[in-house]
Amino acid sequence: MTKAPGKHYREGISIMELTDMFPTEDSARDWFESVVWPEGRYCPRCGCTHTKVAAKTSGLPYYCHGCHEAFSVKIGTALERSRVPLRKWVFAIYLEMTSLKGVSSMKLHRDIKVTQKTAWFMLQRIREAWAGEAEEVFKGPVEVDETYFGGKRANMSKAKRKALKEAGAGRGSVGKTAVLGIKDRETNQVAARVVQSTDAPTLQGFVEGVTDEAAKVYSDEAAAYKGIDRDHEWVNHSVGEYVREMAHTNGMESFWSMLRRGYQGVYHKMSAKHLQRYVDEFAGRHNIREAGTMKQMQKVVARMVGKRIMYRDLIADNGLSSGARS
Repeated sequence: MTKAPGKHYREGISIMELTDMFPTEDSARDWFESVVWPEGRYCPRCGCTHTKVAAKTSGLPYYCHGCHEAFSVKIGTALERSRVPLRKWVFAIYLEMTSLKGVSSMKLHRDIKVTQKTAWFMLQRIREAWAGEAEEVFKGPVEVDETYFGGKRANMSKAKRKALKEAGAGRGSVGKTAVLGIKDRETNQVAARVVQSTDAPTLQGFVEGVTDEAAKVYSDEAAAYKGIDRDHEWVNHSVGEYVREMAHTNGMESFWSMLRRGYQGVYHKMSAKHLQRYVDEFAGRHNIREAGTMKQMQKVVARMVGKRIMYRDLIADNGLSSGARS
């Protein structure tokens, strides 16, 4: 018997099934509460469990007898102060988790009928769920590799191209943002981080920080990896060597390929300011891809707890371009 293609063993949910599961705002609220408060309702401000349904005039559904404040399931999460109905949040999370290359704010704003500005903010809040995820210690063997994101020189202004030329900048990675990644072959888990430099202390420190001392490390021939305090083997890409027995970085390059397809085909631009959120999102989605759709959505909501993010901080000028809202 021929097996169905793809991850046929996953418990997927169609858009029609999702609509049946969440026909009303109350059904969406019940689901969010079951994920955020799995052991029962409590006040997100003071932790008190002595709560009750609040008067309709309070504007929020629950009242805490401990701090005497009204609250909802959004308080204390990335959804705090969001005026978007929870049912629309359900569909936004579903679309983002079931789209391997991500969802643009333009598509989301059309699909759930919110403004493009709101859709962009919603997507950044969903990505924030993956921020600060503890990197497990990989036992290996692991593959480590780096990639670069940034504008093409052909799209730069003449002034910027001239400045790079006067600074002696050549082609390739100059003027781009580096992302360093590592993949554990045994667990298929990925960790990736935006870095300011690809020098030896940065690369070796990252690898040694997320791997067991006994882990076998595979990389390309970059000099910055040499001297790493691990059993290390590399392939020489510069002479056309990409695989030598078990030595290769194909798994990590496959992850980069997915991230780049999202960059080129969905977002078209990932600014340096927000790049880490996109990287976290792609790594997070990769790491739970074996789980069913509902489990993935629950993971996102659970990780939104304690992840407050403000719109003014997202658009603030901190010296990096905020880029297009894609």
